[in-house]
Amino acid sequence: MNALAAVLPALRCPVCAGGLDLAGRTLGCAAGHRFDLARQGYVNLAVGSAAAGDTLAMVAAREGFLAAGHYAPVAAALADRAVPGFVVDVGGGTGHYLAAVLERTGGSGVVVEASTAALKRAARAHPRAAAVGADVWRGLPLADATADLVTTVFAPRAVAEVARVLRPGGRWVVVTPLPEHLEEVRGPLGMVGVEERKAERLHADLAGFEAVAEDELRVPRPLRREDLRALVLMGPSAHHVDPAELDRRLAGLPEEVPVTVGVRLTVVRRP
Repeated sequence: MNALAAVLPALRCPVCAGGLDLAGRTLGCAAGHRFDLARQGYVNLAVGSAAAGDTLAMVAAREGFLAAGHYAPVAAALADRAVPGFVVDVGGGTGHYLAAVLERTGGSGVVVEASTAALKRAARAHPRAAAVGADVWRGLPLADATADLVTTVFAPRAVAEVARVLRPGGRWVVVTPLPEHLEEVRGPLGMVGVEERKAERLHADLAGFEAVAEDELRVPRPLRREDLRALVLMGPSAHHVDPAELDRRLAGLPEEVPVTVGVRLTVVRRP
């Protein structure tokens, strides 16, 4: 509740775009639109038939995988590129990456996420992190020019909305997979591949922003079979892999597999 109250000036009603006030456990605008806080501390500002987002099983797999530190170098690299102020993590899932940023910068922030299962965890990811439900493709429930930093980690890029909510001079850090990301296990485990020409599409999306920096991070990571199972089931591959078939494939791998964690970190600035 304290984290949500702290970011309240940045939020706006998803119906009429008016400002929101907090009364008890309800957010409301002057036009009478009301949104109740969940008992876990998040508030759902999604309207219409919003995307369902990740399932409870996917979120549980991701939480365990991230808690084991397998993507800690990615979180650290993201925090290294962060700037102080108000942070918006678009498609931020469980709040894992926002928490790393806030620890480094000392600011406050909000996870905007469609998955209710993820929001329950994001609401307790960090004392200064609020969690708000929304379908990013339908718009961010945030006021114009309010964010000092936007982060997008393995998540959809709502380019026009990010440009709208960033302050002039505000930064956007986008983390995307390199072609060699998880290459050792993508094929053997039937995982979704990395899109061809992904870097070209990223640069086209960000053409309206000023380039600040772009770096590539490659880290070898030994993953055990239980880690690999969580890795598959925590992302989009979960929708395409039968669990029994996944277990069969895992049984054919060594008990521990060296895997490449490879990402591109692109930093741009709103003109």
